Amino acid sequence: MGPDPAVAAVRLGVRRGLSEAGLAPGDLVLAACSGGADSLALAAAAAFEAPRLGLRAGGVTVDHGLQAGSAEQAEKVTKTLAAMGLDPVRSIRVTVARSGAGPEAAARAARYRALDRVADSVGAAAILLGHTTDDQAETVLLGLARGSGPRSLAGMPERHGRCLRPLLGVSRAQTRAACAALGLEPWDDPQNADPAYARARVRHRLLPALESELGPGVAEALARTAQQLRADTDFLDALARAEAERIAAPGSGELPLDAVAALPQAIRSRVLRNAAIAAGCPAGALTARHVAGLDALVTGWRGQRWADLPGGVRGLRRYGKLLFSTSNGKDAGGRD
Repeated sequence: MGPDPAVAAVRLGVRRGLSEAGLAPGDLVLAACSGGADSLALAAAAAFEAPRLGLRAGGVTVDHGLQAGSAEQAEKVTKTLAAMGLDPVRSIRVTVARSGAGPEAAARAARYRALDRVADSVGAAAILLGHTTDDQAETVLLGLARGSGPRSLAGMPERHGRCLRPLLGVSRAQTRAACAALGLEPWDDPQNADPAYARARVRHRLLPALESELGPGVAEALARTAQQLRADTDFLDALARAEAERIAAPGSGELPLDAVAALPQAIRSRVLRNAAIAAGCPAGALTARHVAGLDALVTGWRGQRWADLPGGVRGLRRYGKLLFSTSNGKDAGGRD
């Protein structure tokens, strides 16, 4: 008799994700686990599947220190991961700094930095993240509501660097059912239900309302849309990188106005966005409105002097070029 269907679905997702990641025999993979149902089911699947693929599996939990008892919860998670047979197991506490992109983005940025540090310290080749179909649907809706453009609507990638998301085809209901079948007790983070956070409102109000009005399967449909858009956006992003390399001097931080203006709008907006991020703009805070301000300097100049951007960066039109300066008075190319 095989495993519970939910357990099998989670294991299959992890098996496929690891098999397609190009890992070498003996490589170490880390399952990032908060103790919630999604990441707990992920960690259990990694402990089961990794050895069968000739890989080593460890675990890591991040204590954001944002609520009382977080240290005790992190300790509980490390004990659970160790009991699964994961080795090494690490816990790391982070300080979540204030960010113009909001508390959720600040916590996410701190978490990913911490995961990278732990992965470096133990020599991990991959980090497994427990994002599900439902998380992907929430991401798409948030991007749509914020007018963040096609890259945001394309959702989270299955792979970004060494971060893998093998459960994007698995639902939150399945991860919770998998935990129940395995006798695991997930922790429900109260912040996930706090209406002060936009994602919590999408999760507990908007998606249920859409399901009620449009019928079941909305989350899965949104996730499919993200997958379809990702192929298109990946292609356009690659074209934009090639065009930027063609028209700009390497490392100059300057873009020739005529050459940028001649680019198709879909490529031009990407070139401008990438240039702004390279100049120091936080990617999570850079919106379509900011990019439109840069585009106006290039294609709709009416004497405006600059476009203010997040992170203390400013885009300026000067000497036939688009330049970027920072709040310290230096341009993005490092010159005074």
